[in-house]
Amino acid sequence: MIRRALPLLIAVFAAAISHAEERVVPAEPGALVRAVETAGAGDILRLGPGAHAGPVVLARPLTLSGAGAATIDAGGNGSVITVAAPDVVITGLTIIGSGSGGDGLDAGVTLGRDATRAVVRGNRILGNLVGVDIHGAQDAIVENNVIEGRQDHRMNDRGNGVYVWNAPGARVAGNDIRWGRDGIFVNTSSHNAFIGNRFRDLRFAVHYMYAHHSTVADSISVGNHLGFAVMYSDNVTVTGNLSRGDRDHGVMLNYTNKSTITGNRVEDGGEKCIFIYNAHKNRVEGNRLERCLIGIHFTAGSERNAITGNAFLGNRTQVKYAGTKWVDWSVGGRGNYWSDFAAYDLDGDGIAEGVFRPNDAVDRVLWTQPAARLLLGSPAVQLVRWSQSEFPSLLSGGVVDSHPLMMPADPARPEWEEPHVN
Repeated sequence: MIRRALPLLIAVFAAAISHAEERVVPAEPGALVRAVETAGAGDILRLGPGAHAGPVVLARPLTLSGAGAATIDAGGNGSVITVAAPDVVITGLTIIGSGSGGDGLDAGVTLGRDATRAVVRGNRILGNLVGVDIHGAQDAIVENNVIEGRQDHRMNDRGNGVYVWNAPGARVAGNDIRWGRDGIFVNTSSHNAFIGNRFRDLRFAVHYMYAHHSTVADSISVGNHLGFAVMYSDNVTVTGNLSRGDRDHGVMLNYTNKSTITGNRVEDGGEKCIFIYNAHKNRVEGNRLERCLIGIHFTAGSERNAITGNAFLGNRTQVKYAGTKWVDWSVGGRGNYWSDFAAYDLDGDGIAEGVFRPNDAVDRVLWTQPAARLLLGSPAVQLVRWSQSEFPSLLSGGVVDSHPLMMPADPARPEWEEPHVN
């Protein structure tokens, strides 16, 4: 019975869409709310230039278009636009004036569970608690928006640029996200794609929690506390991104497993280019880690990762590892490039002769007793280091690269174009 009724329902819906109207909504008090309440499924509401009063709830498929000249202002009440129907398109608007409550989820745009296939494209979403809240909506698209969060609270009390909760299939691409708390915060979601976004002046650029089978690619993180944080998540791909000048870490893997970190650039980080904590069976390959205090710091039993083809350039400490195991960072006869290794290649195969150990017992002393750095130039310390290089058996464990590379990885920098408001 249900199978026989389904084609009829589809035909009725298609007929309703075919009779959709295009309506112009003037910037007059109450006009937008009335237009939304009286619109039919599939209607296109073109908002006239000027300020329109919100908040509004879109309970049927609609297109809301502002052509770059219309503003919706909720006046500090709830979410500015709430979507509660499938196939809604929101484009070309300036969206301001959300509330500061709603359990911390008042947003410029809220995409609820029924907002399947919603599209939020080419808008300016400014000064709201949360920019876009994808809250249970499947296959949502948020792209080419300018999203600027609030600056009038402590960073941890602000909302996120884009919040993704239980929203499989979400695609967030080409957005310029600034201020607020985290650029994209993903919680309990999967099969998401975050592509080609730019993040500035935030706590985390991208923050994963319990989010599996997802991709972060071709994005730029500049001057945030932390770039790309993947926590309690499996099968995540972080590729082709740039972290420049992020204060704490460029990339962090925390309880992250079976993921791929490849072709990223981390430059001028304040502390660690990559931090790996209790994370296993990941592949860290072809990344360029440059001018951080520490190139890679891994701890809490994180030895079971494949780390190969990376370039360690000018980091004050290339590797920090305080374990007692020997960990070889060569895979299939291919190791990493080290700027502080005086390498030579007799047979011209691109693999340096000899083995490189990026840290030793002296390094461990310095990690636990930083004041000992004053003794680095002393003959006693130099003698210890020479002895360890000549007699590796004196070392109790650490990182060894048995096939170091002669040339550094140089992944492409992601390109950036300013979003265009329609």
